[in-house]
Amino acid sequence: MKFGTPPAEVAVNVPTRAGLFRAVREKFSARDGFALATLNLDHLTKLPRDPAFLSAYRAHDMVVADGRPIVWLSKLAGQPVELMPGSDMILPLCALAAEMGTKVSLIGSSDAALKGAAQALTDRTAGLEVVHIHAPAYGFDPQGAAAEALLAELAASGAGLCFIALGAPKQELFAALGREKAPGVGFASIGAGLDFLSGHQVRAPQLMRMLALEWLWRALQAPRRMVPRYAKCFAILPGLLVQALRQR
Repeated sequence: MKFGTPPAEVAVNVPTRAGLFRAVREKFSARDGFALATLNLDHLTKLPRDPAFLSAYRAHDMVVADGRPIVWLSKLAGQPVELMPGSDMILPLCALAAEMGTKVSLIGSSDAALKGAAQALTDRTAGLEVVHIHAPAYGFDPQGAAAEALLAELAASGAGLCFIALGAPKQELFAALGREKAPGVGFASIGAGLDFLSGHQVRAPQLMRMLALEWLWRALQAPRRMVPRYAKCFAILPGLLVQALRQR
């Protein structure tokens, strides 16, 4: 299903969790790279205003639904997709990587968060090898010379799966560049997922997630940053509802 207003629309092209893991398994088996993006309302507010972000998104091999509004809109359009938040995909993807002998890299956040996340992942996933971690300096350009050097380092590490925790749009821009510079690596953009694993951020309780209130938890944790973001998200919902009805 397509989301957004032309010419800035993007498609969720992997509608089910089973389909995602089948595709990733095939990529790991062939030692082939990929880029995985997790679409949410925040991304849909940024895409029309950022041509580079839009171009990077369209360069991704796989796009899944991250956020209940995306799932609800898909159902309204009669083209349902499953909810697959990036944070929830980390451990299952690591389990598949360990099974397939694929080594892992962690990029983004901070050194302390990455070390904590690496420890948490190896503790919880038998046989997983985290062979590369890197926390870029402040002001990191995801498509500049430093990014190209980091991708060369990543490719040399032997990692076949890289979790990127740089936030949108940096992580998607970096992943798109990675498809060119490190074609044997699978890139998964997962936002704050590594910070949750390391304990540097506290995720919403399970009950709030089940009630679709994770956005409220995050707004209460960082109101100055998150309230304006969510206000923009709510502002585009009426147009998205109309678009979903038209697709139906």
